Amino acid sequence: MSGRLSGRIAFITGAARGQGRSHALRLAEEGADIIAVDICNPIESVPYALATEDDLAETTALVEKLDRRIVATTADVRDKRALSAAFEAGAAELGGVDIVVANAGIAPQQSDEPDRDAVFADVIAVNLTGVFNTVEVARERMIAQGRGGSIVLTSSTAGIKAVGGSSGAGIGYTASKHAVVGLMRQYAVLLAEHRIRVNSVHPTGVSTPMVVGNTALAEALADPSNMGKSISNLLPVELLEPQDISNAVMWLASDESRYVTGVVLPVDAGLTIK
Repeated sequence: MSGRLSGRIAFITGAARGQGRSHALRLAEEGADIIAVDICNPIESVPYALATEDDLAETTALVEKLDRRIVATTADVRDKRALSAAFEAGAAELGGVDIVVANAGIAPQQSDEPDRDAVFADVIAVNLTGVFNTVEVARERMIAQGRGGSIVLTSSTAGIKAVGGSSGAGIGYTASKHAVVGLMRQYAVLLAEHRIRVNSVHPTGVSTPMVVGNTALAEALADPSNMGKSISNLLPVELLEPQDISNAVMWLASDESRYVTGVVLPVDAGLTIK
């Protein structure tokens, strides 16, 4: 398959559904092979259903339907050893790694929070430490290969302005997504000499299972003492489609952005300039 990413290998976390699956398919459409990872298990503090092994199997089938190779593994981004094993198995089978998309994340905002401290800790562990772990397990191989590459970190509009809400989850979400920008900028400086570019994408609300059908988040959004009306887009669209974010990820992964690094890229229908 020819395409803008022909011959490249992408490592994507949170790939079983939602934005992660969309990223896997978009990159595969452009010729990339995929190392896909997802937890495929519940997290106690998260009030909505997370992806399942069946979801990851569906992502695998959809990538293979595009005539691309994929190695899909269940692993928790909070567990660096398990994540590293999943990455190394995929990289060994497919021939290395050229693109890293640190996409896995949780948004357990809810009006009635059972344990504020525990939820805050889980959000930081997944959304910040998980991103750090994702880059760390891949970067040495990327450097050793000597063929450059692109790393894309998924942040949020909450990584640009405070829109997470007053709950422990909301505060943790805003803090973690801001911190992802710090990771991005630091890695951009550290990896530039190796021709590895690092950027972050900042979506507004996206039509994925984390948002659509998540009654706990809907209640939090409607609660004026929690999130209230903190999230509303400037352009007349309520939710973006996952493909809208995937197109930005694909561009950042491609040679079309070969001199773009250290950039905060909002895909937010104007939310962050309101």
